[in-house]
Amino acid sequence: MRLPFMSMFMTSPFDGIQEHAEIIKDCAWSFQEAVECHISLKCARFDALRGDIIEMEREADAIKRRVRGHLPKGTLMPVDKFQLFRYLREQDSVLDSVEHALDWLSVRAEVEVPKELQKDVLHLVDTVLDPIDELHVMVQEARKYFRTYNEDQRVKVKEIIHSLRMQEREADRVEHTLKARVFNMDTDPVTIFHIVRLSEIIGSIADHAENAGDMMRAMVAK
Repeated sequence: MRLPFMSMFMTSPFDGIQEHAEIIKDCAWSFQEAVECHISLKCARFDALRGDIIEMEREADAIKRRVRGHLPKGTLMPVDKFQLFRYLREQDSVLDSVEHALDWLSVRAEVEVPKELQKDVLHLVDTVLDPIDELHVMVQEARKYFRTYNEDQRVKVKEIIHSLRMQEREADRVEHTLKARVFNMDTDPVTIFHIVRLSEIIGSIADHAENAGDMMRAMVAK
């Protein structure tokens, strides 16, 4: 018989993982606002918003180190420790990609994103916000599952993982469309490279969210 997950720990590692996921969720709107701010070139808050994201990333890293450093040694776990670490790495990479996207935008802080691409860039940002939010919900529901091992709860987690996969596919589609438009523009090579790389970095947010879902699926598998 599998013992209830929470009974094996003074503090469940999923407490810290959920705390980590909440920071990632909080970063989503700051990320969206920062991109909108950069695109408009009329907003003076880009650097402040980017600073907020950097601070969130530091907080998330501290939580990640705490989770990794406080797993009880020699305790029988219902999930493999290395699965847990791989999951946390992918979840953390979501926030790393958000920070990377803003860093990439900042290297051309005074250069406007071509007007004909602005809606496409914002649309891509919108498509990766849903996976960020879904990731947070998945962790909440998985935490409940590891308390009870209720089959209905496991099904709910798997449904969220499926939703993450669909959202990642949509983000891939939007990213591909944006790249195609850039390569068919009559503009300078630096702008082409900058926007193509930006689209890849933003798209990787959804990629890492999906990867986290795959890791979670392995953990809840029977």
